[in-house]
Amino acid sequence: IFPGAEGWPLPKYLGSCGRFLVSTSTSPLQEFYGAPADQAADLAYQLLGVLESLRSNDLNYFFYFTHVDVDMFGIFNNGHLFIRDASALGVIDRQEGSQAASRTGENKDIFSCLVSGCQTELPSCDTIPEKQNLVLVCGQVLPPLLRAKFPSPVQEEIDAELARCGEATRPDPEVLQAASRLKDILRPLRTCDPRFAYRYPDCKYNDKF
Repeated sequence: IFPGAEGWPLPKYLGSCGRFLVSTSTSPLQEFYGAPADQAADLAYQLLGVLESLRSNDLNYFFYFTHVDVDMFGIFNNGHLFIRDASALGVIDRQEGSQAASRTGENKDIFSCLVSGCQTELPSCDTIPEKQNLVLVCGQVLPPLLRAKFPSPVQEEIDAELARCGEATRPDPEVLQAASRLKDILRPLRTCDPRFAYRYPDCKYNDKF
């Protein structure tokens, strides 16, 4: 399920006992915290795009993180960013209005309920806000990647939108808008060269890349 060939932000994996076992090697995102500005912009732009695909996709599924850390994200040799650890992902089927998975305790990952009974009642789908992934990633993962990388006033603009995006007290539309503005700022900061083989040389001929 969710094959990378169809655009899902997951490398090839094997399912075992309701858990994801990633079978493709990637470099952790943390290794890129000291990357040049254009590479940092590219990775941040990709990550925001991944979060967008988790929230809005053709299957009408809403994938949400129960928590995040930098080790959950990895980069292939071609520069493509993926989710390398999906154990903290929950899934809501918007069409059916049912929740496929949720974290139910410290000793259970979110896929445990797929293969065994849950003693704790699953939370309502309505309790998971649209902004959840963005708040977690903008608050915990992106700041070290984007900190002090760009000239003024671009850095100030990035910092401001990142702060808005990571503020849990803001309503969903404001967080989503801040993330959209952040993507708009980052897009022209990326470069088109062989380091980004996942979109090169296409980026030379098509602005989409």
